[in-house]
This record gives sequence, structure tokens and C-alpha cells, in this order.
Amino acid sequence: MAETHQKKHDYHIIDPSPWPLLASIGAFFLTFGGVGYMRYLHGGEFKIAGVNIATPWLFFIGLAITIYVMIGWWSDTIKEGREGNHTRVVSLHLRYGMIMFIASEVMFFVAWFWAFFDASLFSNEAIQASRVQFTGGQWPPKGIEVLDPWHLPIYNTIILLLSGTCVTWAHHALLHNDRKGLINGLALTVALGVLFSFVQAYEYAHAPFAFKSSIYGATFFMATGFHGFHVLVGTIFLIVCLLRAINGGFTPQKHFGFEAAAWYWHFVDVVWLFLFFAVYIWGGWGAPLAHG
Repeated sequence: MAETHQKKHDYHIIDPSPWPLLASIGAFFLTFGGVGYMRYLHGGEFKIAGVNIATPWLFFIGLAITIYVMIGWWSDTIKEGREGNHTRVVSLHLRYGMIMFIASEVMFFVAWFWAFFDASLFSNEAIQASRVQFTGGQWPPKGIEVLDPWHLPIYNTIILLLSGTCVTWAHHALLHNDRKGLINGLALTVALGVLFSFVQAYEYAHAPFAFKSSIYGATFFMATGFHGFHVLVGTIFLIVCLLRAINGGFTPQKHFGFEAAAWYWHFVDVVWLFLFFAVYIWGGWGAPLAHG
């Protein structure tokens, strides 16, 4: 009788799950709650069907639902892997899914690079459209002091490159069943990720220009800020992997969760290199430096 229920294929048919529906609800609240929160901060209104939702509560409700879905859905995925449901075919499709997710993130950053290059290469139009008190004809706009790329930005570049080396060390340790090397490599990667975020927060706090002061500030903070957000997400991703590694959750044969985190972290590294050269070096070339 047990043989009749034995799985005869490499696919995994999951049980009915509430996570896709809850994820959609969370995204809905996040989208409209985010708009309402921004209107609330500026003292405006945001009415839908005659109801003013210019309040921060909808956004935080959506955020709470989204975090709950992430924890629940990914916990179920880990449980499925432990039960042996991540067969060769299922693991391959999980990898395809992660690759497609990273590809979508690449296009996300293409939009910010596009905005920065459009503003810098067509500076007259961009500066006039920004409606601020800067005269056009050059990039960065006259009156803007830029951050010295060979000060904090180069430190952060070194930090991220070292973190990429550490996560690669952790991966090789895992493949060779070196649990101590895996944990040490992951711990160093997490520490470097946290250090990067602190350095960038310090840089933002001392930046000589503001987000709303010019088109330069807007494009700079959007591009580097969203990268900083991805560093934060990647650090949390790696912290979860570190906790799983400490609890023996990975083996040399089964460790897709760690691989996905490592791919994501390397993606963050590569994007930063493009940002460093395009935004900090090329984008601020010829302008007065805030750090002499």
C-alpha cells in the first residue's frame, strides 16, 4: 500500500498555500499605503472612492503582511527541501527563478542609470525641468559640490569587494564540508555588509547636497540609495543563511538557499562597481569636491 503512494516523478506538487494571496494583499497595501504615506508627510490628501487614505498606517500594515509572507513562504520552502521534495528538476527550476529575479533587478537598476545618464548628458533640459536655482550648461550643475570618490566611496568599494571574497570563501568551505569556514566566511560577509551600510549612512548625513535641491541630488540618491537598500536586504538574507549554517541547515549537496544569497550578494557587488565609476567618478568629474 505504501508503494502505491510513492512518488514516481521528479516534480513537486505543493499543497494549497495562502502565501500568493497574502503576498498580493501585502503588495496592494504597500503600493497605495506608500503613496498615502508620502501625501501624509506633505500634508496632502489621497482619496480613493471618497475616502482619504493619506495615513502611514496602510503602508506599515502592508509592510507587516509582506514580512509575514516572506517568513512563512520561505520557511515552507526550507521545510520542503528537508522533506526531500527539492529533486534535481525542482532545484533546477528554483535556480531559474533566482536567475530571473536577478535579471529583473538588473533592469530595475538600468532605469536609475538611465535617469542619471539622461540628466548628465542632456543637462540643460534636465536642470531647467528641475525648477531649482542652478544655471545649466554643465554636469554637475554649477553650485554643486560633489563627494570625493577617493574618500568614503572608495572605502565602501573595498568593503564590498572584500565581502564578495568572503562569501566565495564560505561557498568553497561549504562544498568541502568545512562548517567552521562556512560560518566564519558568512559572519565576515555580514559584518562587512553592516559596515558598508554604516559608512553610506554617514556619507548621506554629511552630503553637501540634498535629494530635492537639484536633479543631481535626486538622481544620485535614487541610484545609490536603492543600491543601499539592496545591500540591507542582502545582509538580512546572509544573516538568515548564517543562522541556518550554525544550525547545520546546509550540506555540500543541498544548499540552494546559500547559493541564492551568494548570487544576490555578487549582483550587489557588481552594481556598486558600476555606480562607483559612473556616478562618483564620471558623474562628478570637474566639479568642486566637498572633501578637500
